[in-house]
Amino acid sequence: MNKKSVYLDNNATTQMDERVIESMIKVMRESYGNPSSVHQIGQKGKKFLEESREMISGLLGLKSREIIFTSGGTESNNMAIRGAARCLQKKGMHLITSVIEHSSVLNTFRDMETLGWEVTYLGVDEKGRVSIEELSRNIKDETVLISIMHSNNEIGTLQPIMEIGKIAKEKGILFHVDGVQSMGKVKINFENIDLFSFSAHKFYGPKGIGALYVKSGVKIEKLMTGGHQERNRRAGTENVTGVCGMAKALEITLENLYPELEKERNLRDYMEKKIFERIEKVTINGDLDNRLFNTSSITLEKVEAESLLFALDMKGIAVSAGSACASSTLSPSHVLESIGLSSIRAKSTLRISLGRFIKKEDIDYFIEMLEIAVENERNLNII
Repeated sequence: MNKKSVYLDNNATTQMDERVIESMIKVMRESYGNPSSVHQIGQKGKKFLEESREMISGLLGLKSREIIFTSGGTESNNMAIRGAARCLQKKGMHLITSVIEHSSVLNTFRDMETLGWEVTYLGVDEKGRVSIEELSRNIKDETVLISIMHSNNEIGTLQPIMEIGKIAKEKGILFHVDGVQSMGKVKINFENIDLFSFSAHKFYGPKGIGALYVKSGVKIEKLMTGGHQERNRRAGTENVTGVCGMAKALEITLENLYPELEKERNLRDYMEKKIFERIEKVTINGDLDNRLFNTSSITLEKVEAESLLFALDMKGIAVSAGSACASSTLSPSHVLESIGLSSIRAKSTLRISLGRFIKKEDIDYFIEMLEIAVENERNLNII
């Protein structure tokens, strides 16, 4: 068993920060009561819950009542899209999204179509960017919701959400942003955003906890019936430990945002430069001038990404061939096909996503093992 371990799949999930783990252990030991209970033990849990809500909203420059805690990004996206659409269906039943959204968004919209809503799926250019002109052309009197991700989880491309939000506001349309991949990686400006999804495990917090920002005055229908938790917007006993862990993770991340981004950008640029120098027939996908600093989508001709994944994993290196949510499927990435890659090239693409704990020597080891794996794969002449 190889003892070397290099984790380069941080867009799938991140390693929990030890400081977050310690804070959660403290909460688990001190607060085991149900925060809806009126006794002192329950109210201690309630105190932890609301203090964390205040911390998260304060860090983001939002109001505490605008934060709804969920089980993660998928629930937040579902709550935003379904909740807003149901609430506005008397006004109109036309929705707009893009073809490169996360599966939790795309599959939600596909389901909405079966229930009678009309959905427009905006295309993207070769860099993965939606067109403001195409968006404007597709807005109708019946359009009630636009949902566009901030940054793509596979290629890292950042969307012009400030421009989209401005158009939506001028037209009186709600604007939802899937910010799951962006939170903790770029500074977020919430101006003209009505709904924003994020999830703790993408910024070194625990899995199973996320949140939805709902701008004051925006109404959404709740997805689950039950108790009156979260201001009667999300039923179910709150995950106090997870919430506290998310608050701590966000605090640590935002306090060190710019130094971490600079470190990851430098390592990513160094990695890409070395790969170009040592491996032939390589292409980087996405908007190279407007993407997440930690993300690199690399197509290596005449290899199969799946074979590379196994070869690198045997050397203790974890990377991805695309979205973790779609890794069990045999079909090529819908994101890569949407930016014009053929099925063969899409299946020859790796996603490398750096994180807080990566060092230069880890990158050097990865490049060395990648070069060997690519050479071995190409020598087999299977493509």
